[in-house]
Amino acid sequence: MAEENVRRIINAVAPIRICDLGGWSDTWFAGRGAVLNIGVYPYAEVQVYVTENKERNNRIIINAENFGDRYEICPPTTHYDKHPLLEASIDIMGIPANMCFEVNLYCAAPAGCSTGTSAAVAVALLGALDALTPGHRTPHEVAMLAHRVETEKLGLQCGIQDQLCSAYGGICFIEMFQYPYATVSQLHLPNSDWWELERRLALVFLGHTHSSSDIHKQVIQSLEKDERDKEAALEPLRRAAIAGKNALYAGDFDAFARCMVENTEGQRSLHPHLVSEEADQVIDLARHHGAIGWKVNGAGGKGGSLTLLFGPEGEKKRRFVRELNQLNPAFQVIPTYLSRMGLRRWETRV
Repeated sequence: MAEENVRRIINAVAPIRICDLGGWSDTWFAGRGAVLNIGVYPYAEVQVYVTENKERNNRIIINAENFGDRYEICPPTTHYDKHPLLEASIDIMGIPANMCFEVNLYCAAPAGCSTGTSAAVAVALLGALDALTPGHRTPHEVAMLAHRVETEKLGLQCGIQDQLCSAYGGICFIEMFQYPYATVSQLHLPNSDWWELERRLALVFLGHTHSSSDIHKQVIQSLEKDERDKEAALEPLRRAAIAGKNALYAGDFDAFARCMVENTEGQRSLHPHLVSEEADQVIDLARHHGAIGWKVNGAGGKGGSLTLLFGPEGEKKRRFVRELNQLNPAFQVIPTYLSRMGLRRWETRV
């Protein structure tokens, strides 16, 4: 516990996301889009320890547990130093003066894993801090605020799907009718289909992180040259999201797998570097062990991660997991479980 005189502990968790069919169509340069993605555990976890402030001045401590960094900040400020996302999130909330608290943040998924980890952290953090400000934001409002942190406060290239999936959880179908405005619908599947999908999926981390914002810039430069080329490149991604939704509602995992593959090839068409050699190596091995679908998560590019969908035979997936480390010791399967819920927040009084 951060301080001996803790009076309140505000807790928040938000899922990361995988298998984002239609990603890239949720961006400002796309204008409109459709995305189907899946919220999964491991969650981003936030605890805010609120203490009595006898000195009557702001004292805010950030404990970024994954990085071993614990330090004090003095908002408001426009200079974000060690962990800009965390500091900007605190800054944008307009925390009342004379607040004294420590923020502890943790996520078991690696940063830069292309699973929306940063968005999940921001959504959980903003959701927790919302308890310290007047009023109460809905999960959708928290997601939009998290998106503003990345785009307005930090000047990053960023779509809207990651924040929305963290806020809503489950299997999300996102229709962006005009950037950044969108509707979100959760897919409610029979338990047997939910359990089967969870059993067949695998998340593979490719051993090192990447900057999705940098990848965005490269793709945008190539798409801005011709509006017709841009639409021709993005439309297959939108179609993959819609077809993927229909496939899951039909309980047709083979059709869903085809949507994953088509989306990955659509990413490759956007820019040849979006599907890396490492990703292709993992795809080849997974295919050899019965995988029927594969999706390069997030923006793609070097590093990051893949979502794989295996056939019904569980032993083939387990053989793949055993042989993955032989392919490259840096590759690892990150255990995941489908998250039926998105942002959750509650308070503990001590």
